[in-house]
Amino acid sequence: MTAIVGAQPHIAVFGTSPREALRKIVLYAFAVPLAILFTIPFIFSVGSSLKAVSEIHAFPPTLLPAVPQWANYVSVFQIRGVPFERFYLNSAVITGSALVGTVITAAISAYGFARFRWPGRDFMFMVLLSTLVLPEEVVLIPKFLMFNNVPKAIIGKTLIDTYWPLILPSWFGGGAFNVFLLRQFFLQVPRELDEAAVIDGASSWQIFWKIMLPLSRPALATVAIFSFLGTWNDFIHPLIYLNSSDKFPLSLGLRYFQQQPTDALEPREHLLMAASLLMVAPAIAIYLAAQRYFVRGIVMSGIKG
Repeated sequence: MTAIVGAQPHIAVFGTSPREALRKIVLYAFAVPLAILFTIPFIFSVGSSLKAVSEIHAFPPTLLPAVPQWANYVSVFQIRGVPFERFYLNSAVITGSALVGTVITAAISAYGFARFRWPGRDFMFMVLLSTLVLPEEVVLIPKFLMFNNVPKAIIGKTLIDTYWPLILPSWFGGGAFNVFLLRQFFLQVPRELDEAAVIDGASSWQIFWKIMLPLSRPALATVAIFSFLGTWNDFIHPLIYLNSSDKFPLSLGLRYFQQQPTDALEPREHLLMAASLLMVAPAIAIYLAAQRYFVRGIVMSGIKG
């Protein structure tokens, strides 16, 4: 009896059997080295961005600089002919406008599919989901012709070489996946809440604004993260629609910087690496800040791996 009683705290503390503990040890034994392996390229990028010119082409290459050159990040904004601060502002304007449009219109569309019954609702939702199987390259040319010809016929000028082709699509649902994710979340909200609000005299818009949106913050955060990352890192659409270098976002700005002529005796790879990390920094910061909501949004929406 004494041995059994003495063993109970051990079970309460560890909460797992020896077999389960061994499985976790083996899992971590594989996961930790893989995590380190996949982190090395990022560490090398950070180290390269802080290297001096003489260390860039050193052989054998070094992972970290001898003396960190923090001035490299300042030099990125001082390169002649490369308005990096303008690229940053352009990306912020495009991404911010697209993010707001995606969250608002995707939430409204998902609310309509989840809470209202109307003729053809299920068919329209299936048509919406079917667009997920279409590669973006298939619709690039039709979208380009639409933004070029339709505005020209209506207002007499094209929308090519403006931000509108990069922003307007986000204000029409923001993509089928975003609508699907929010719809799955809305379906899990009990309808009794809607019925109670209707008894209290609330309209459909008030139910959406005061009940559904506050309850769906994790899902909205997930959609916001996906929208931000997709727009911030987008390369193909700005390449197709923008012609003026002063309108380039960071994705095109880095390529523009890379193609600028330079003195062969003064390599700029360290500055290019610093510029790349400056582009990645906002995405990492937003993901880390909203990681808790992101995980909850995926789990509570019924999308499980």
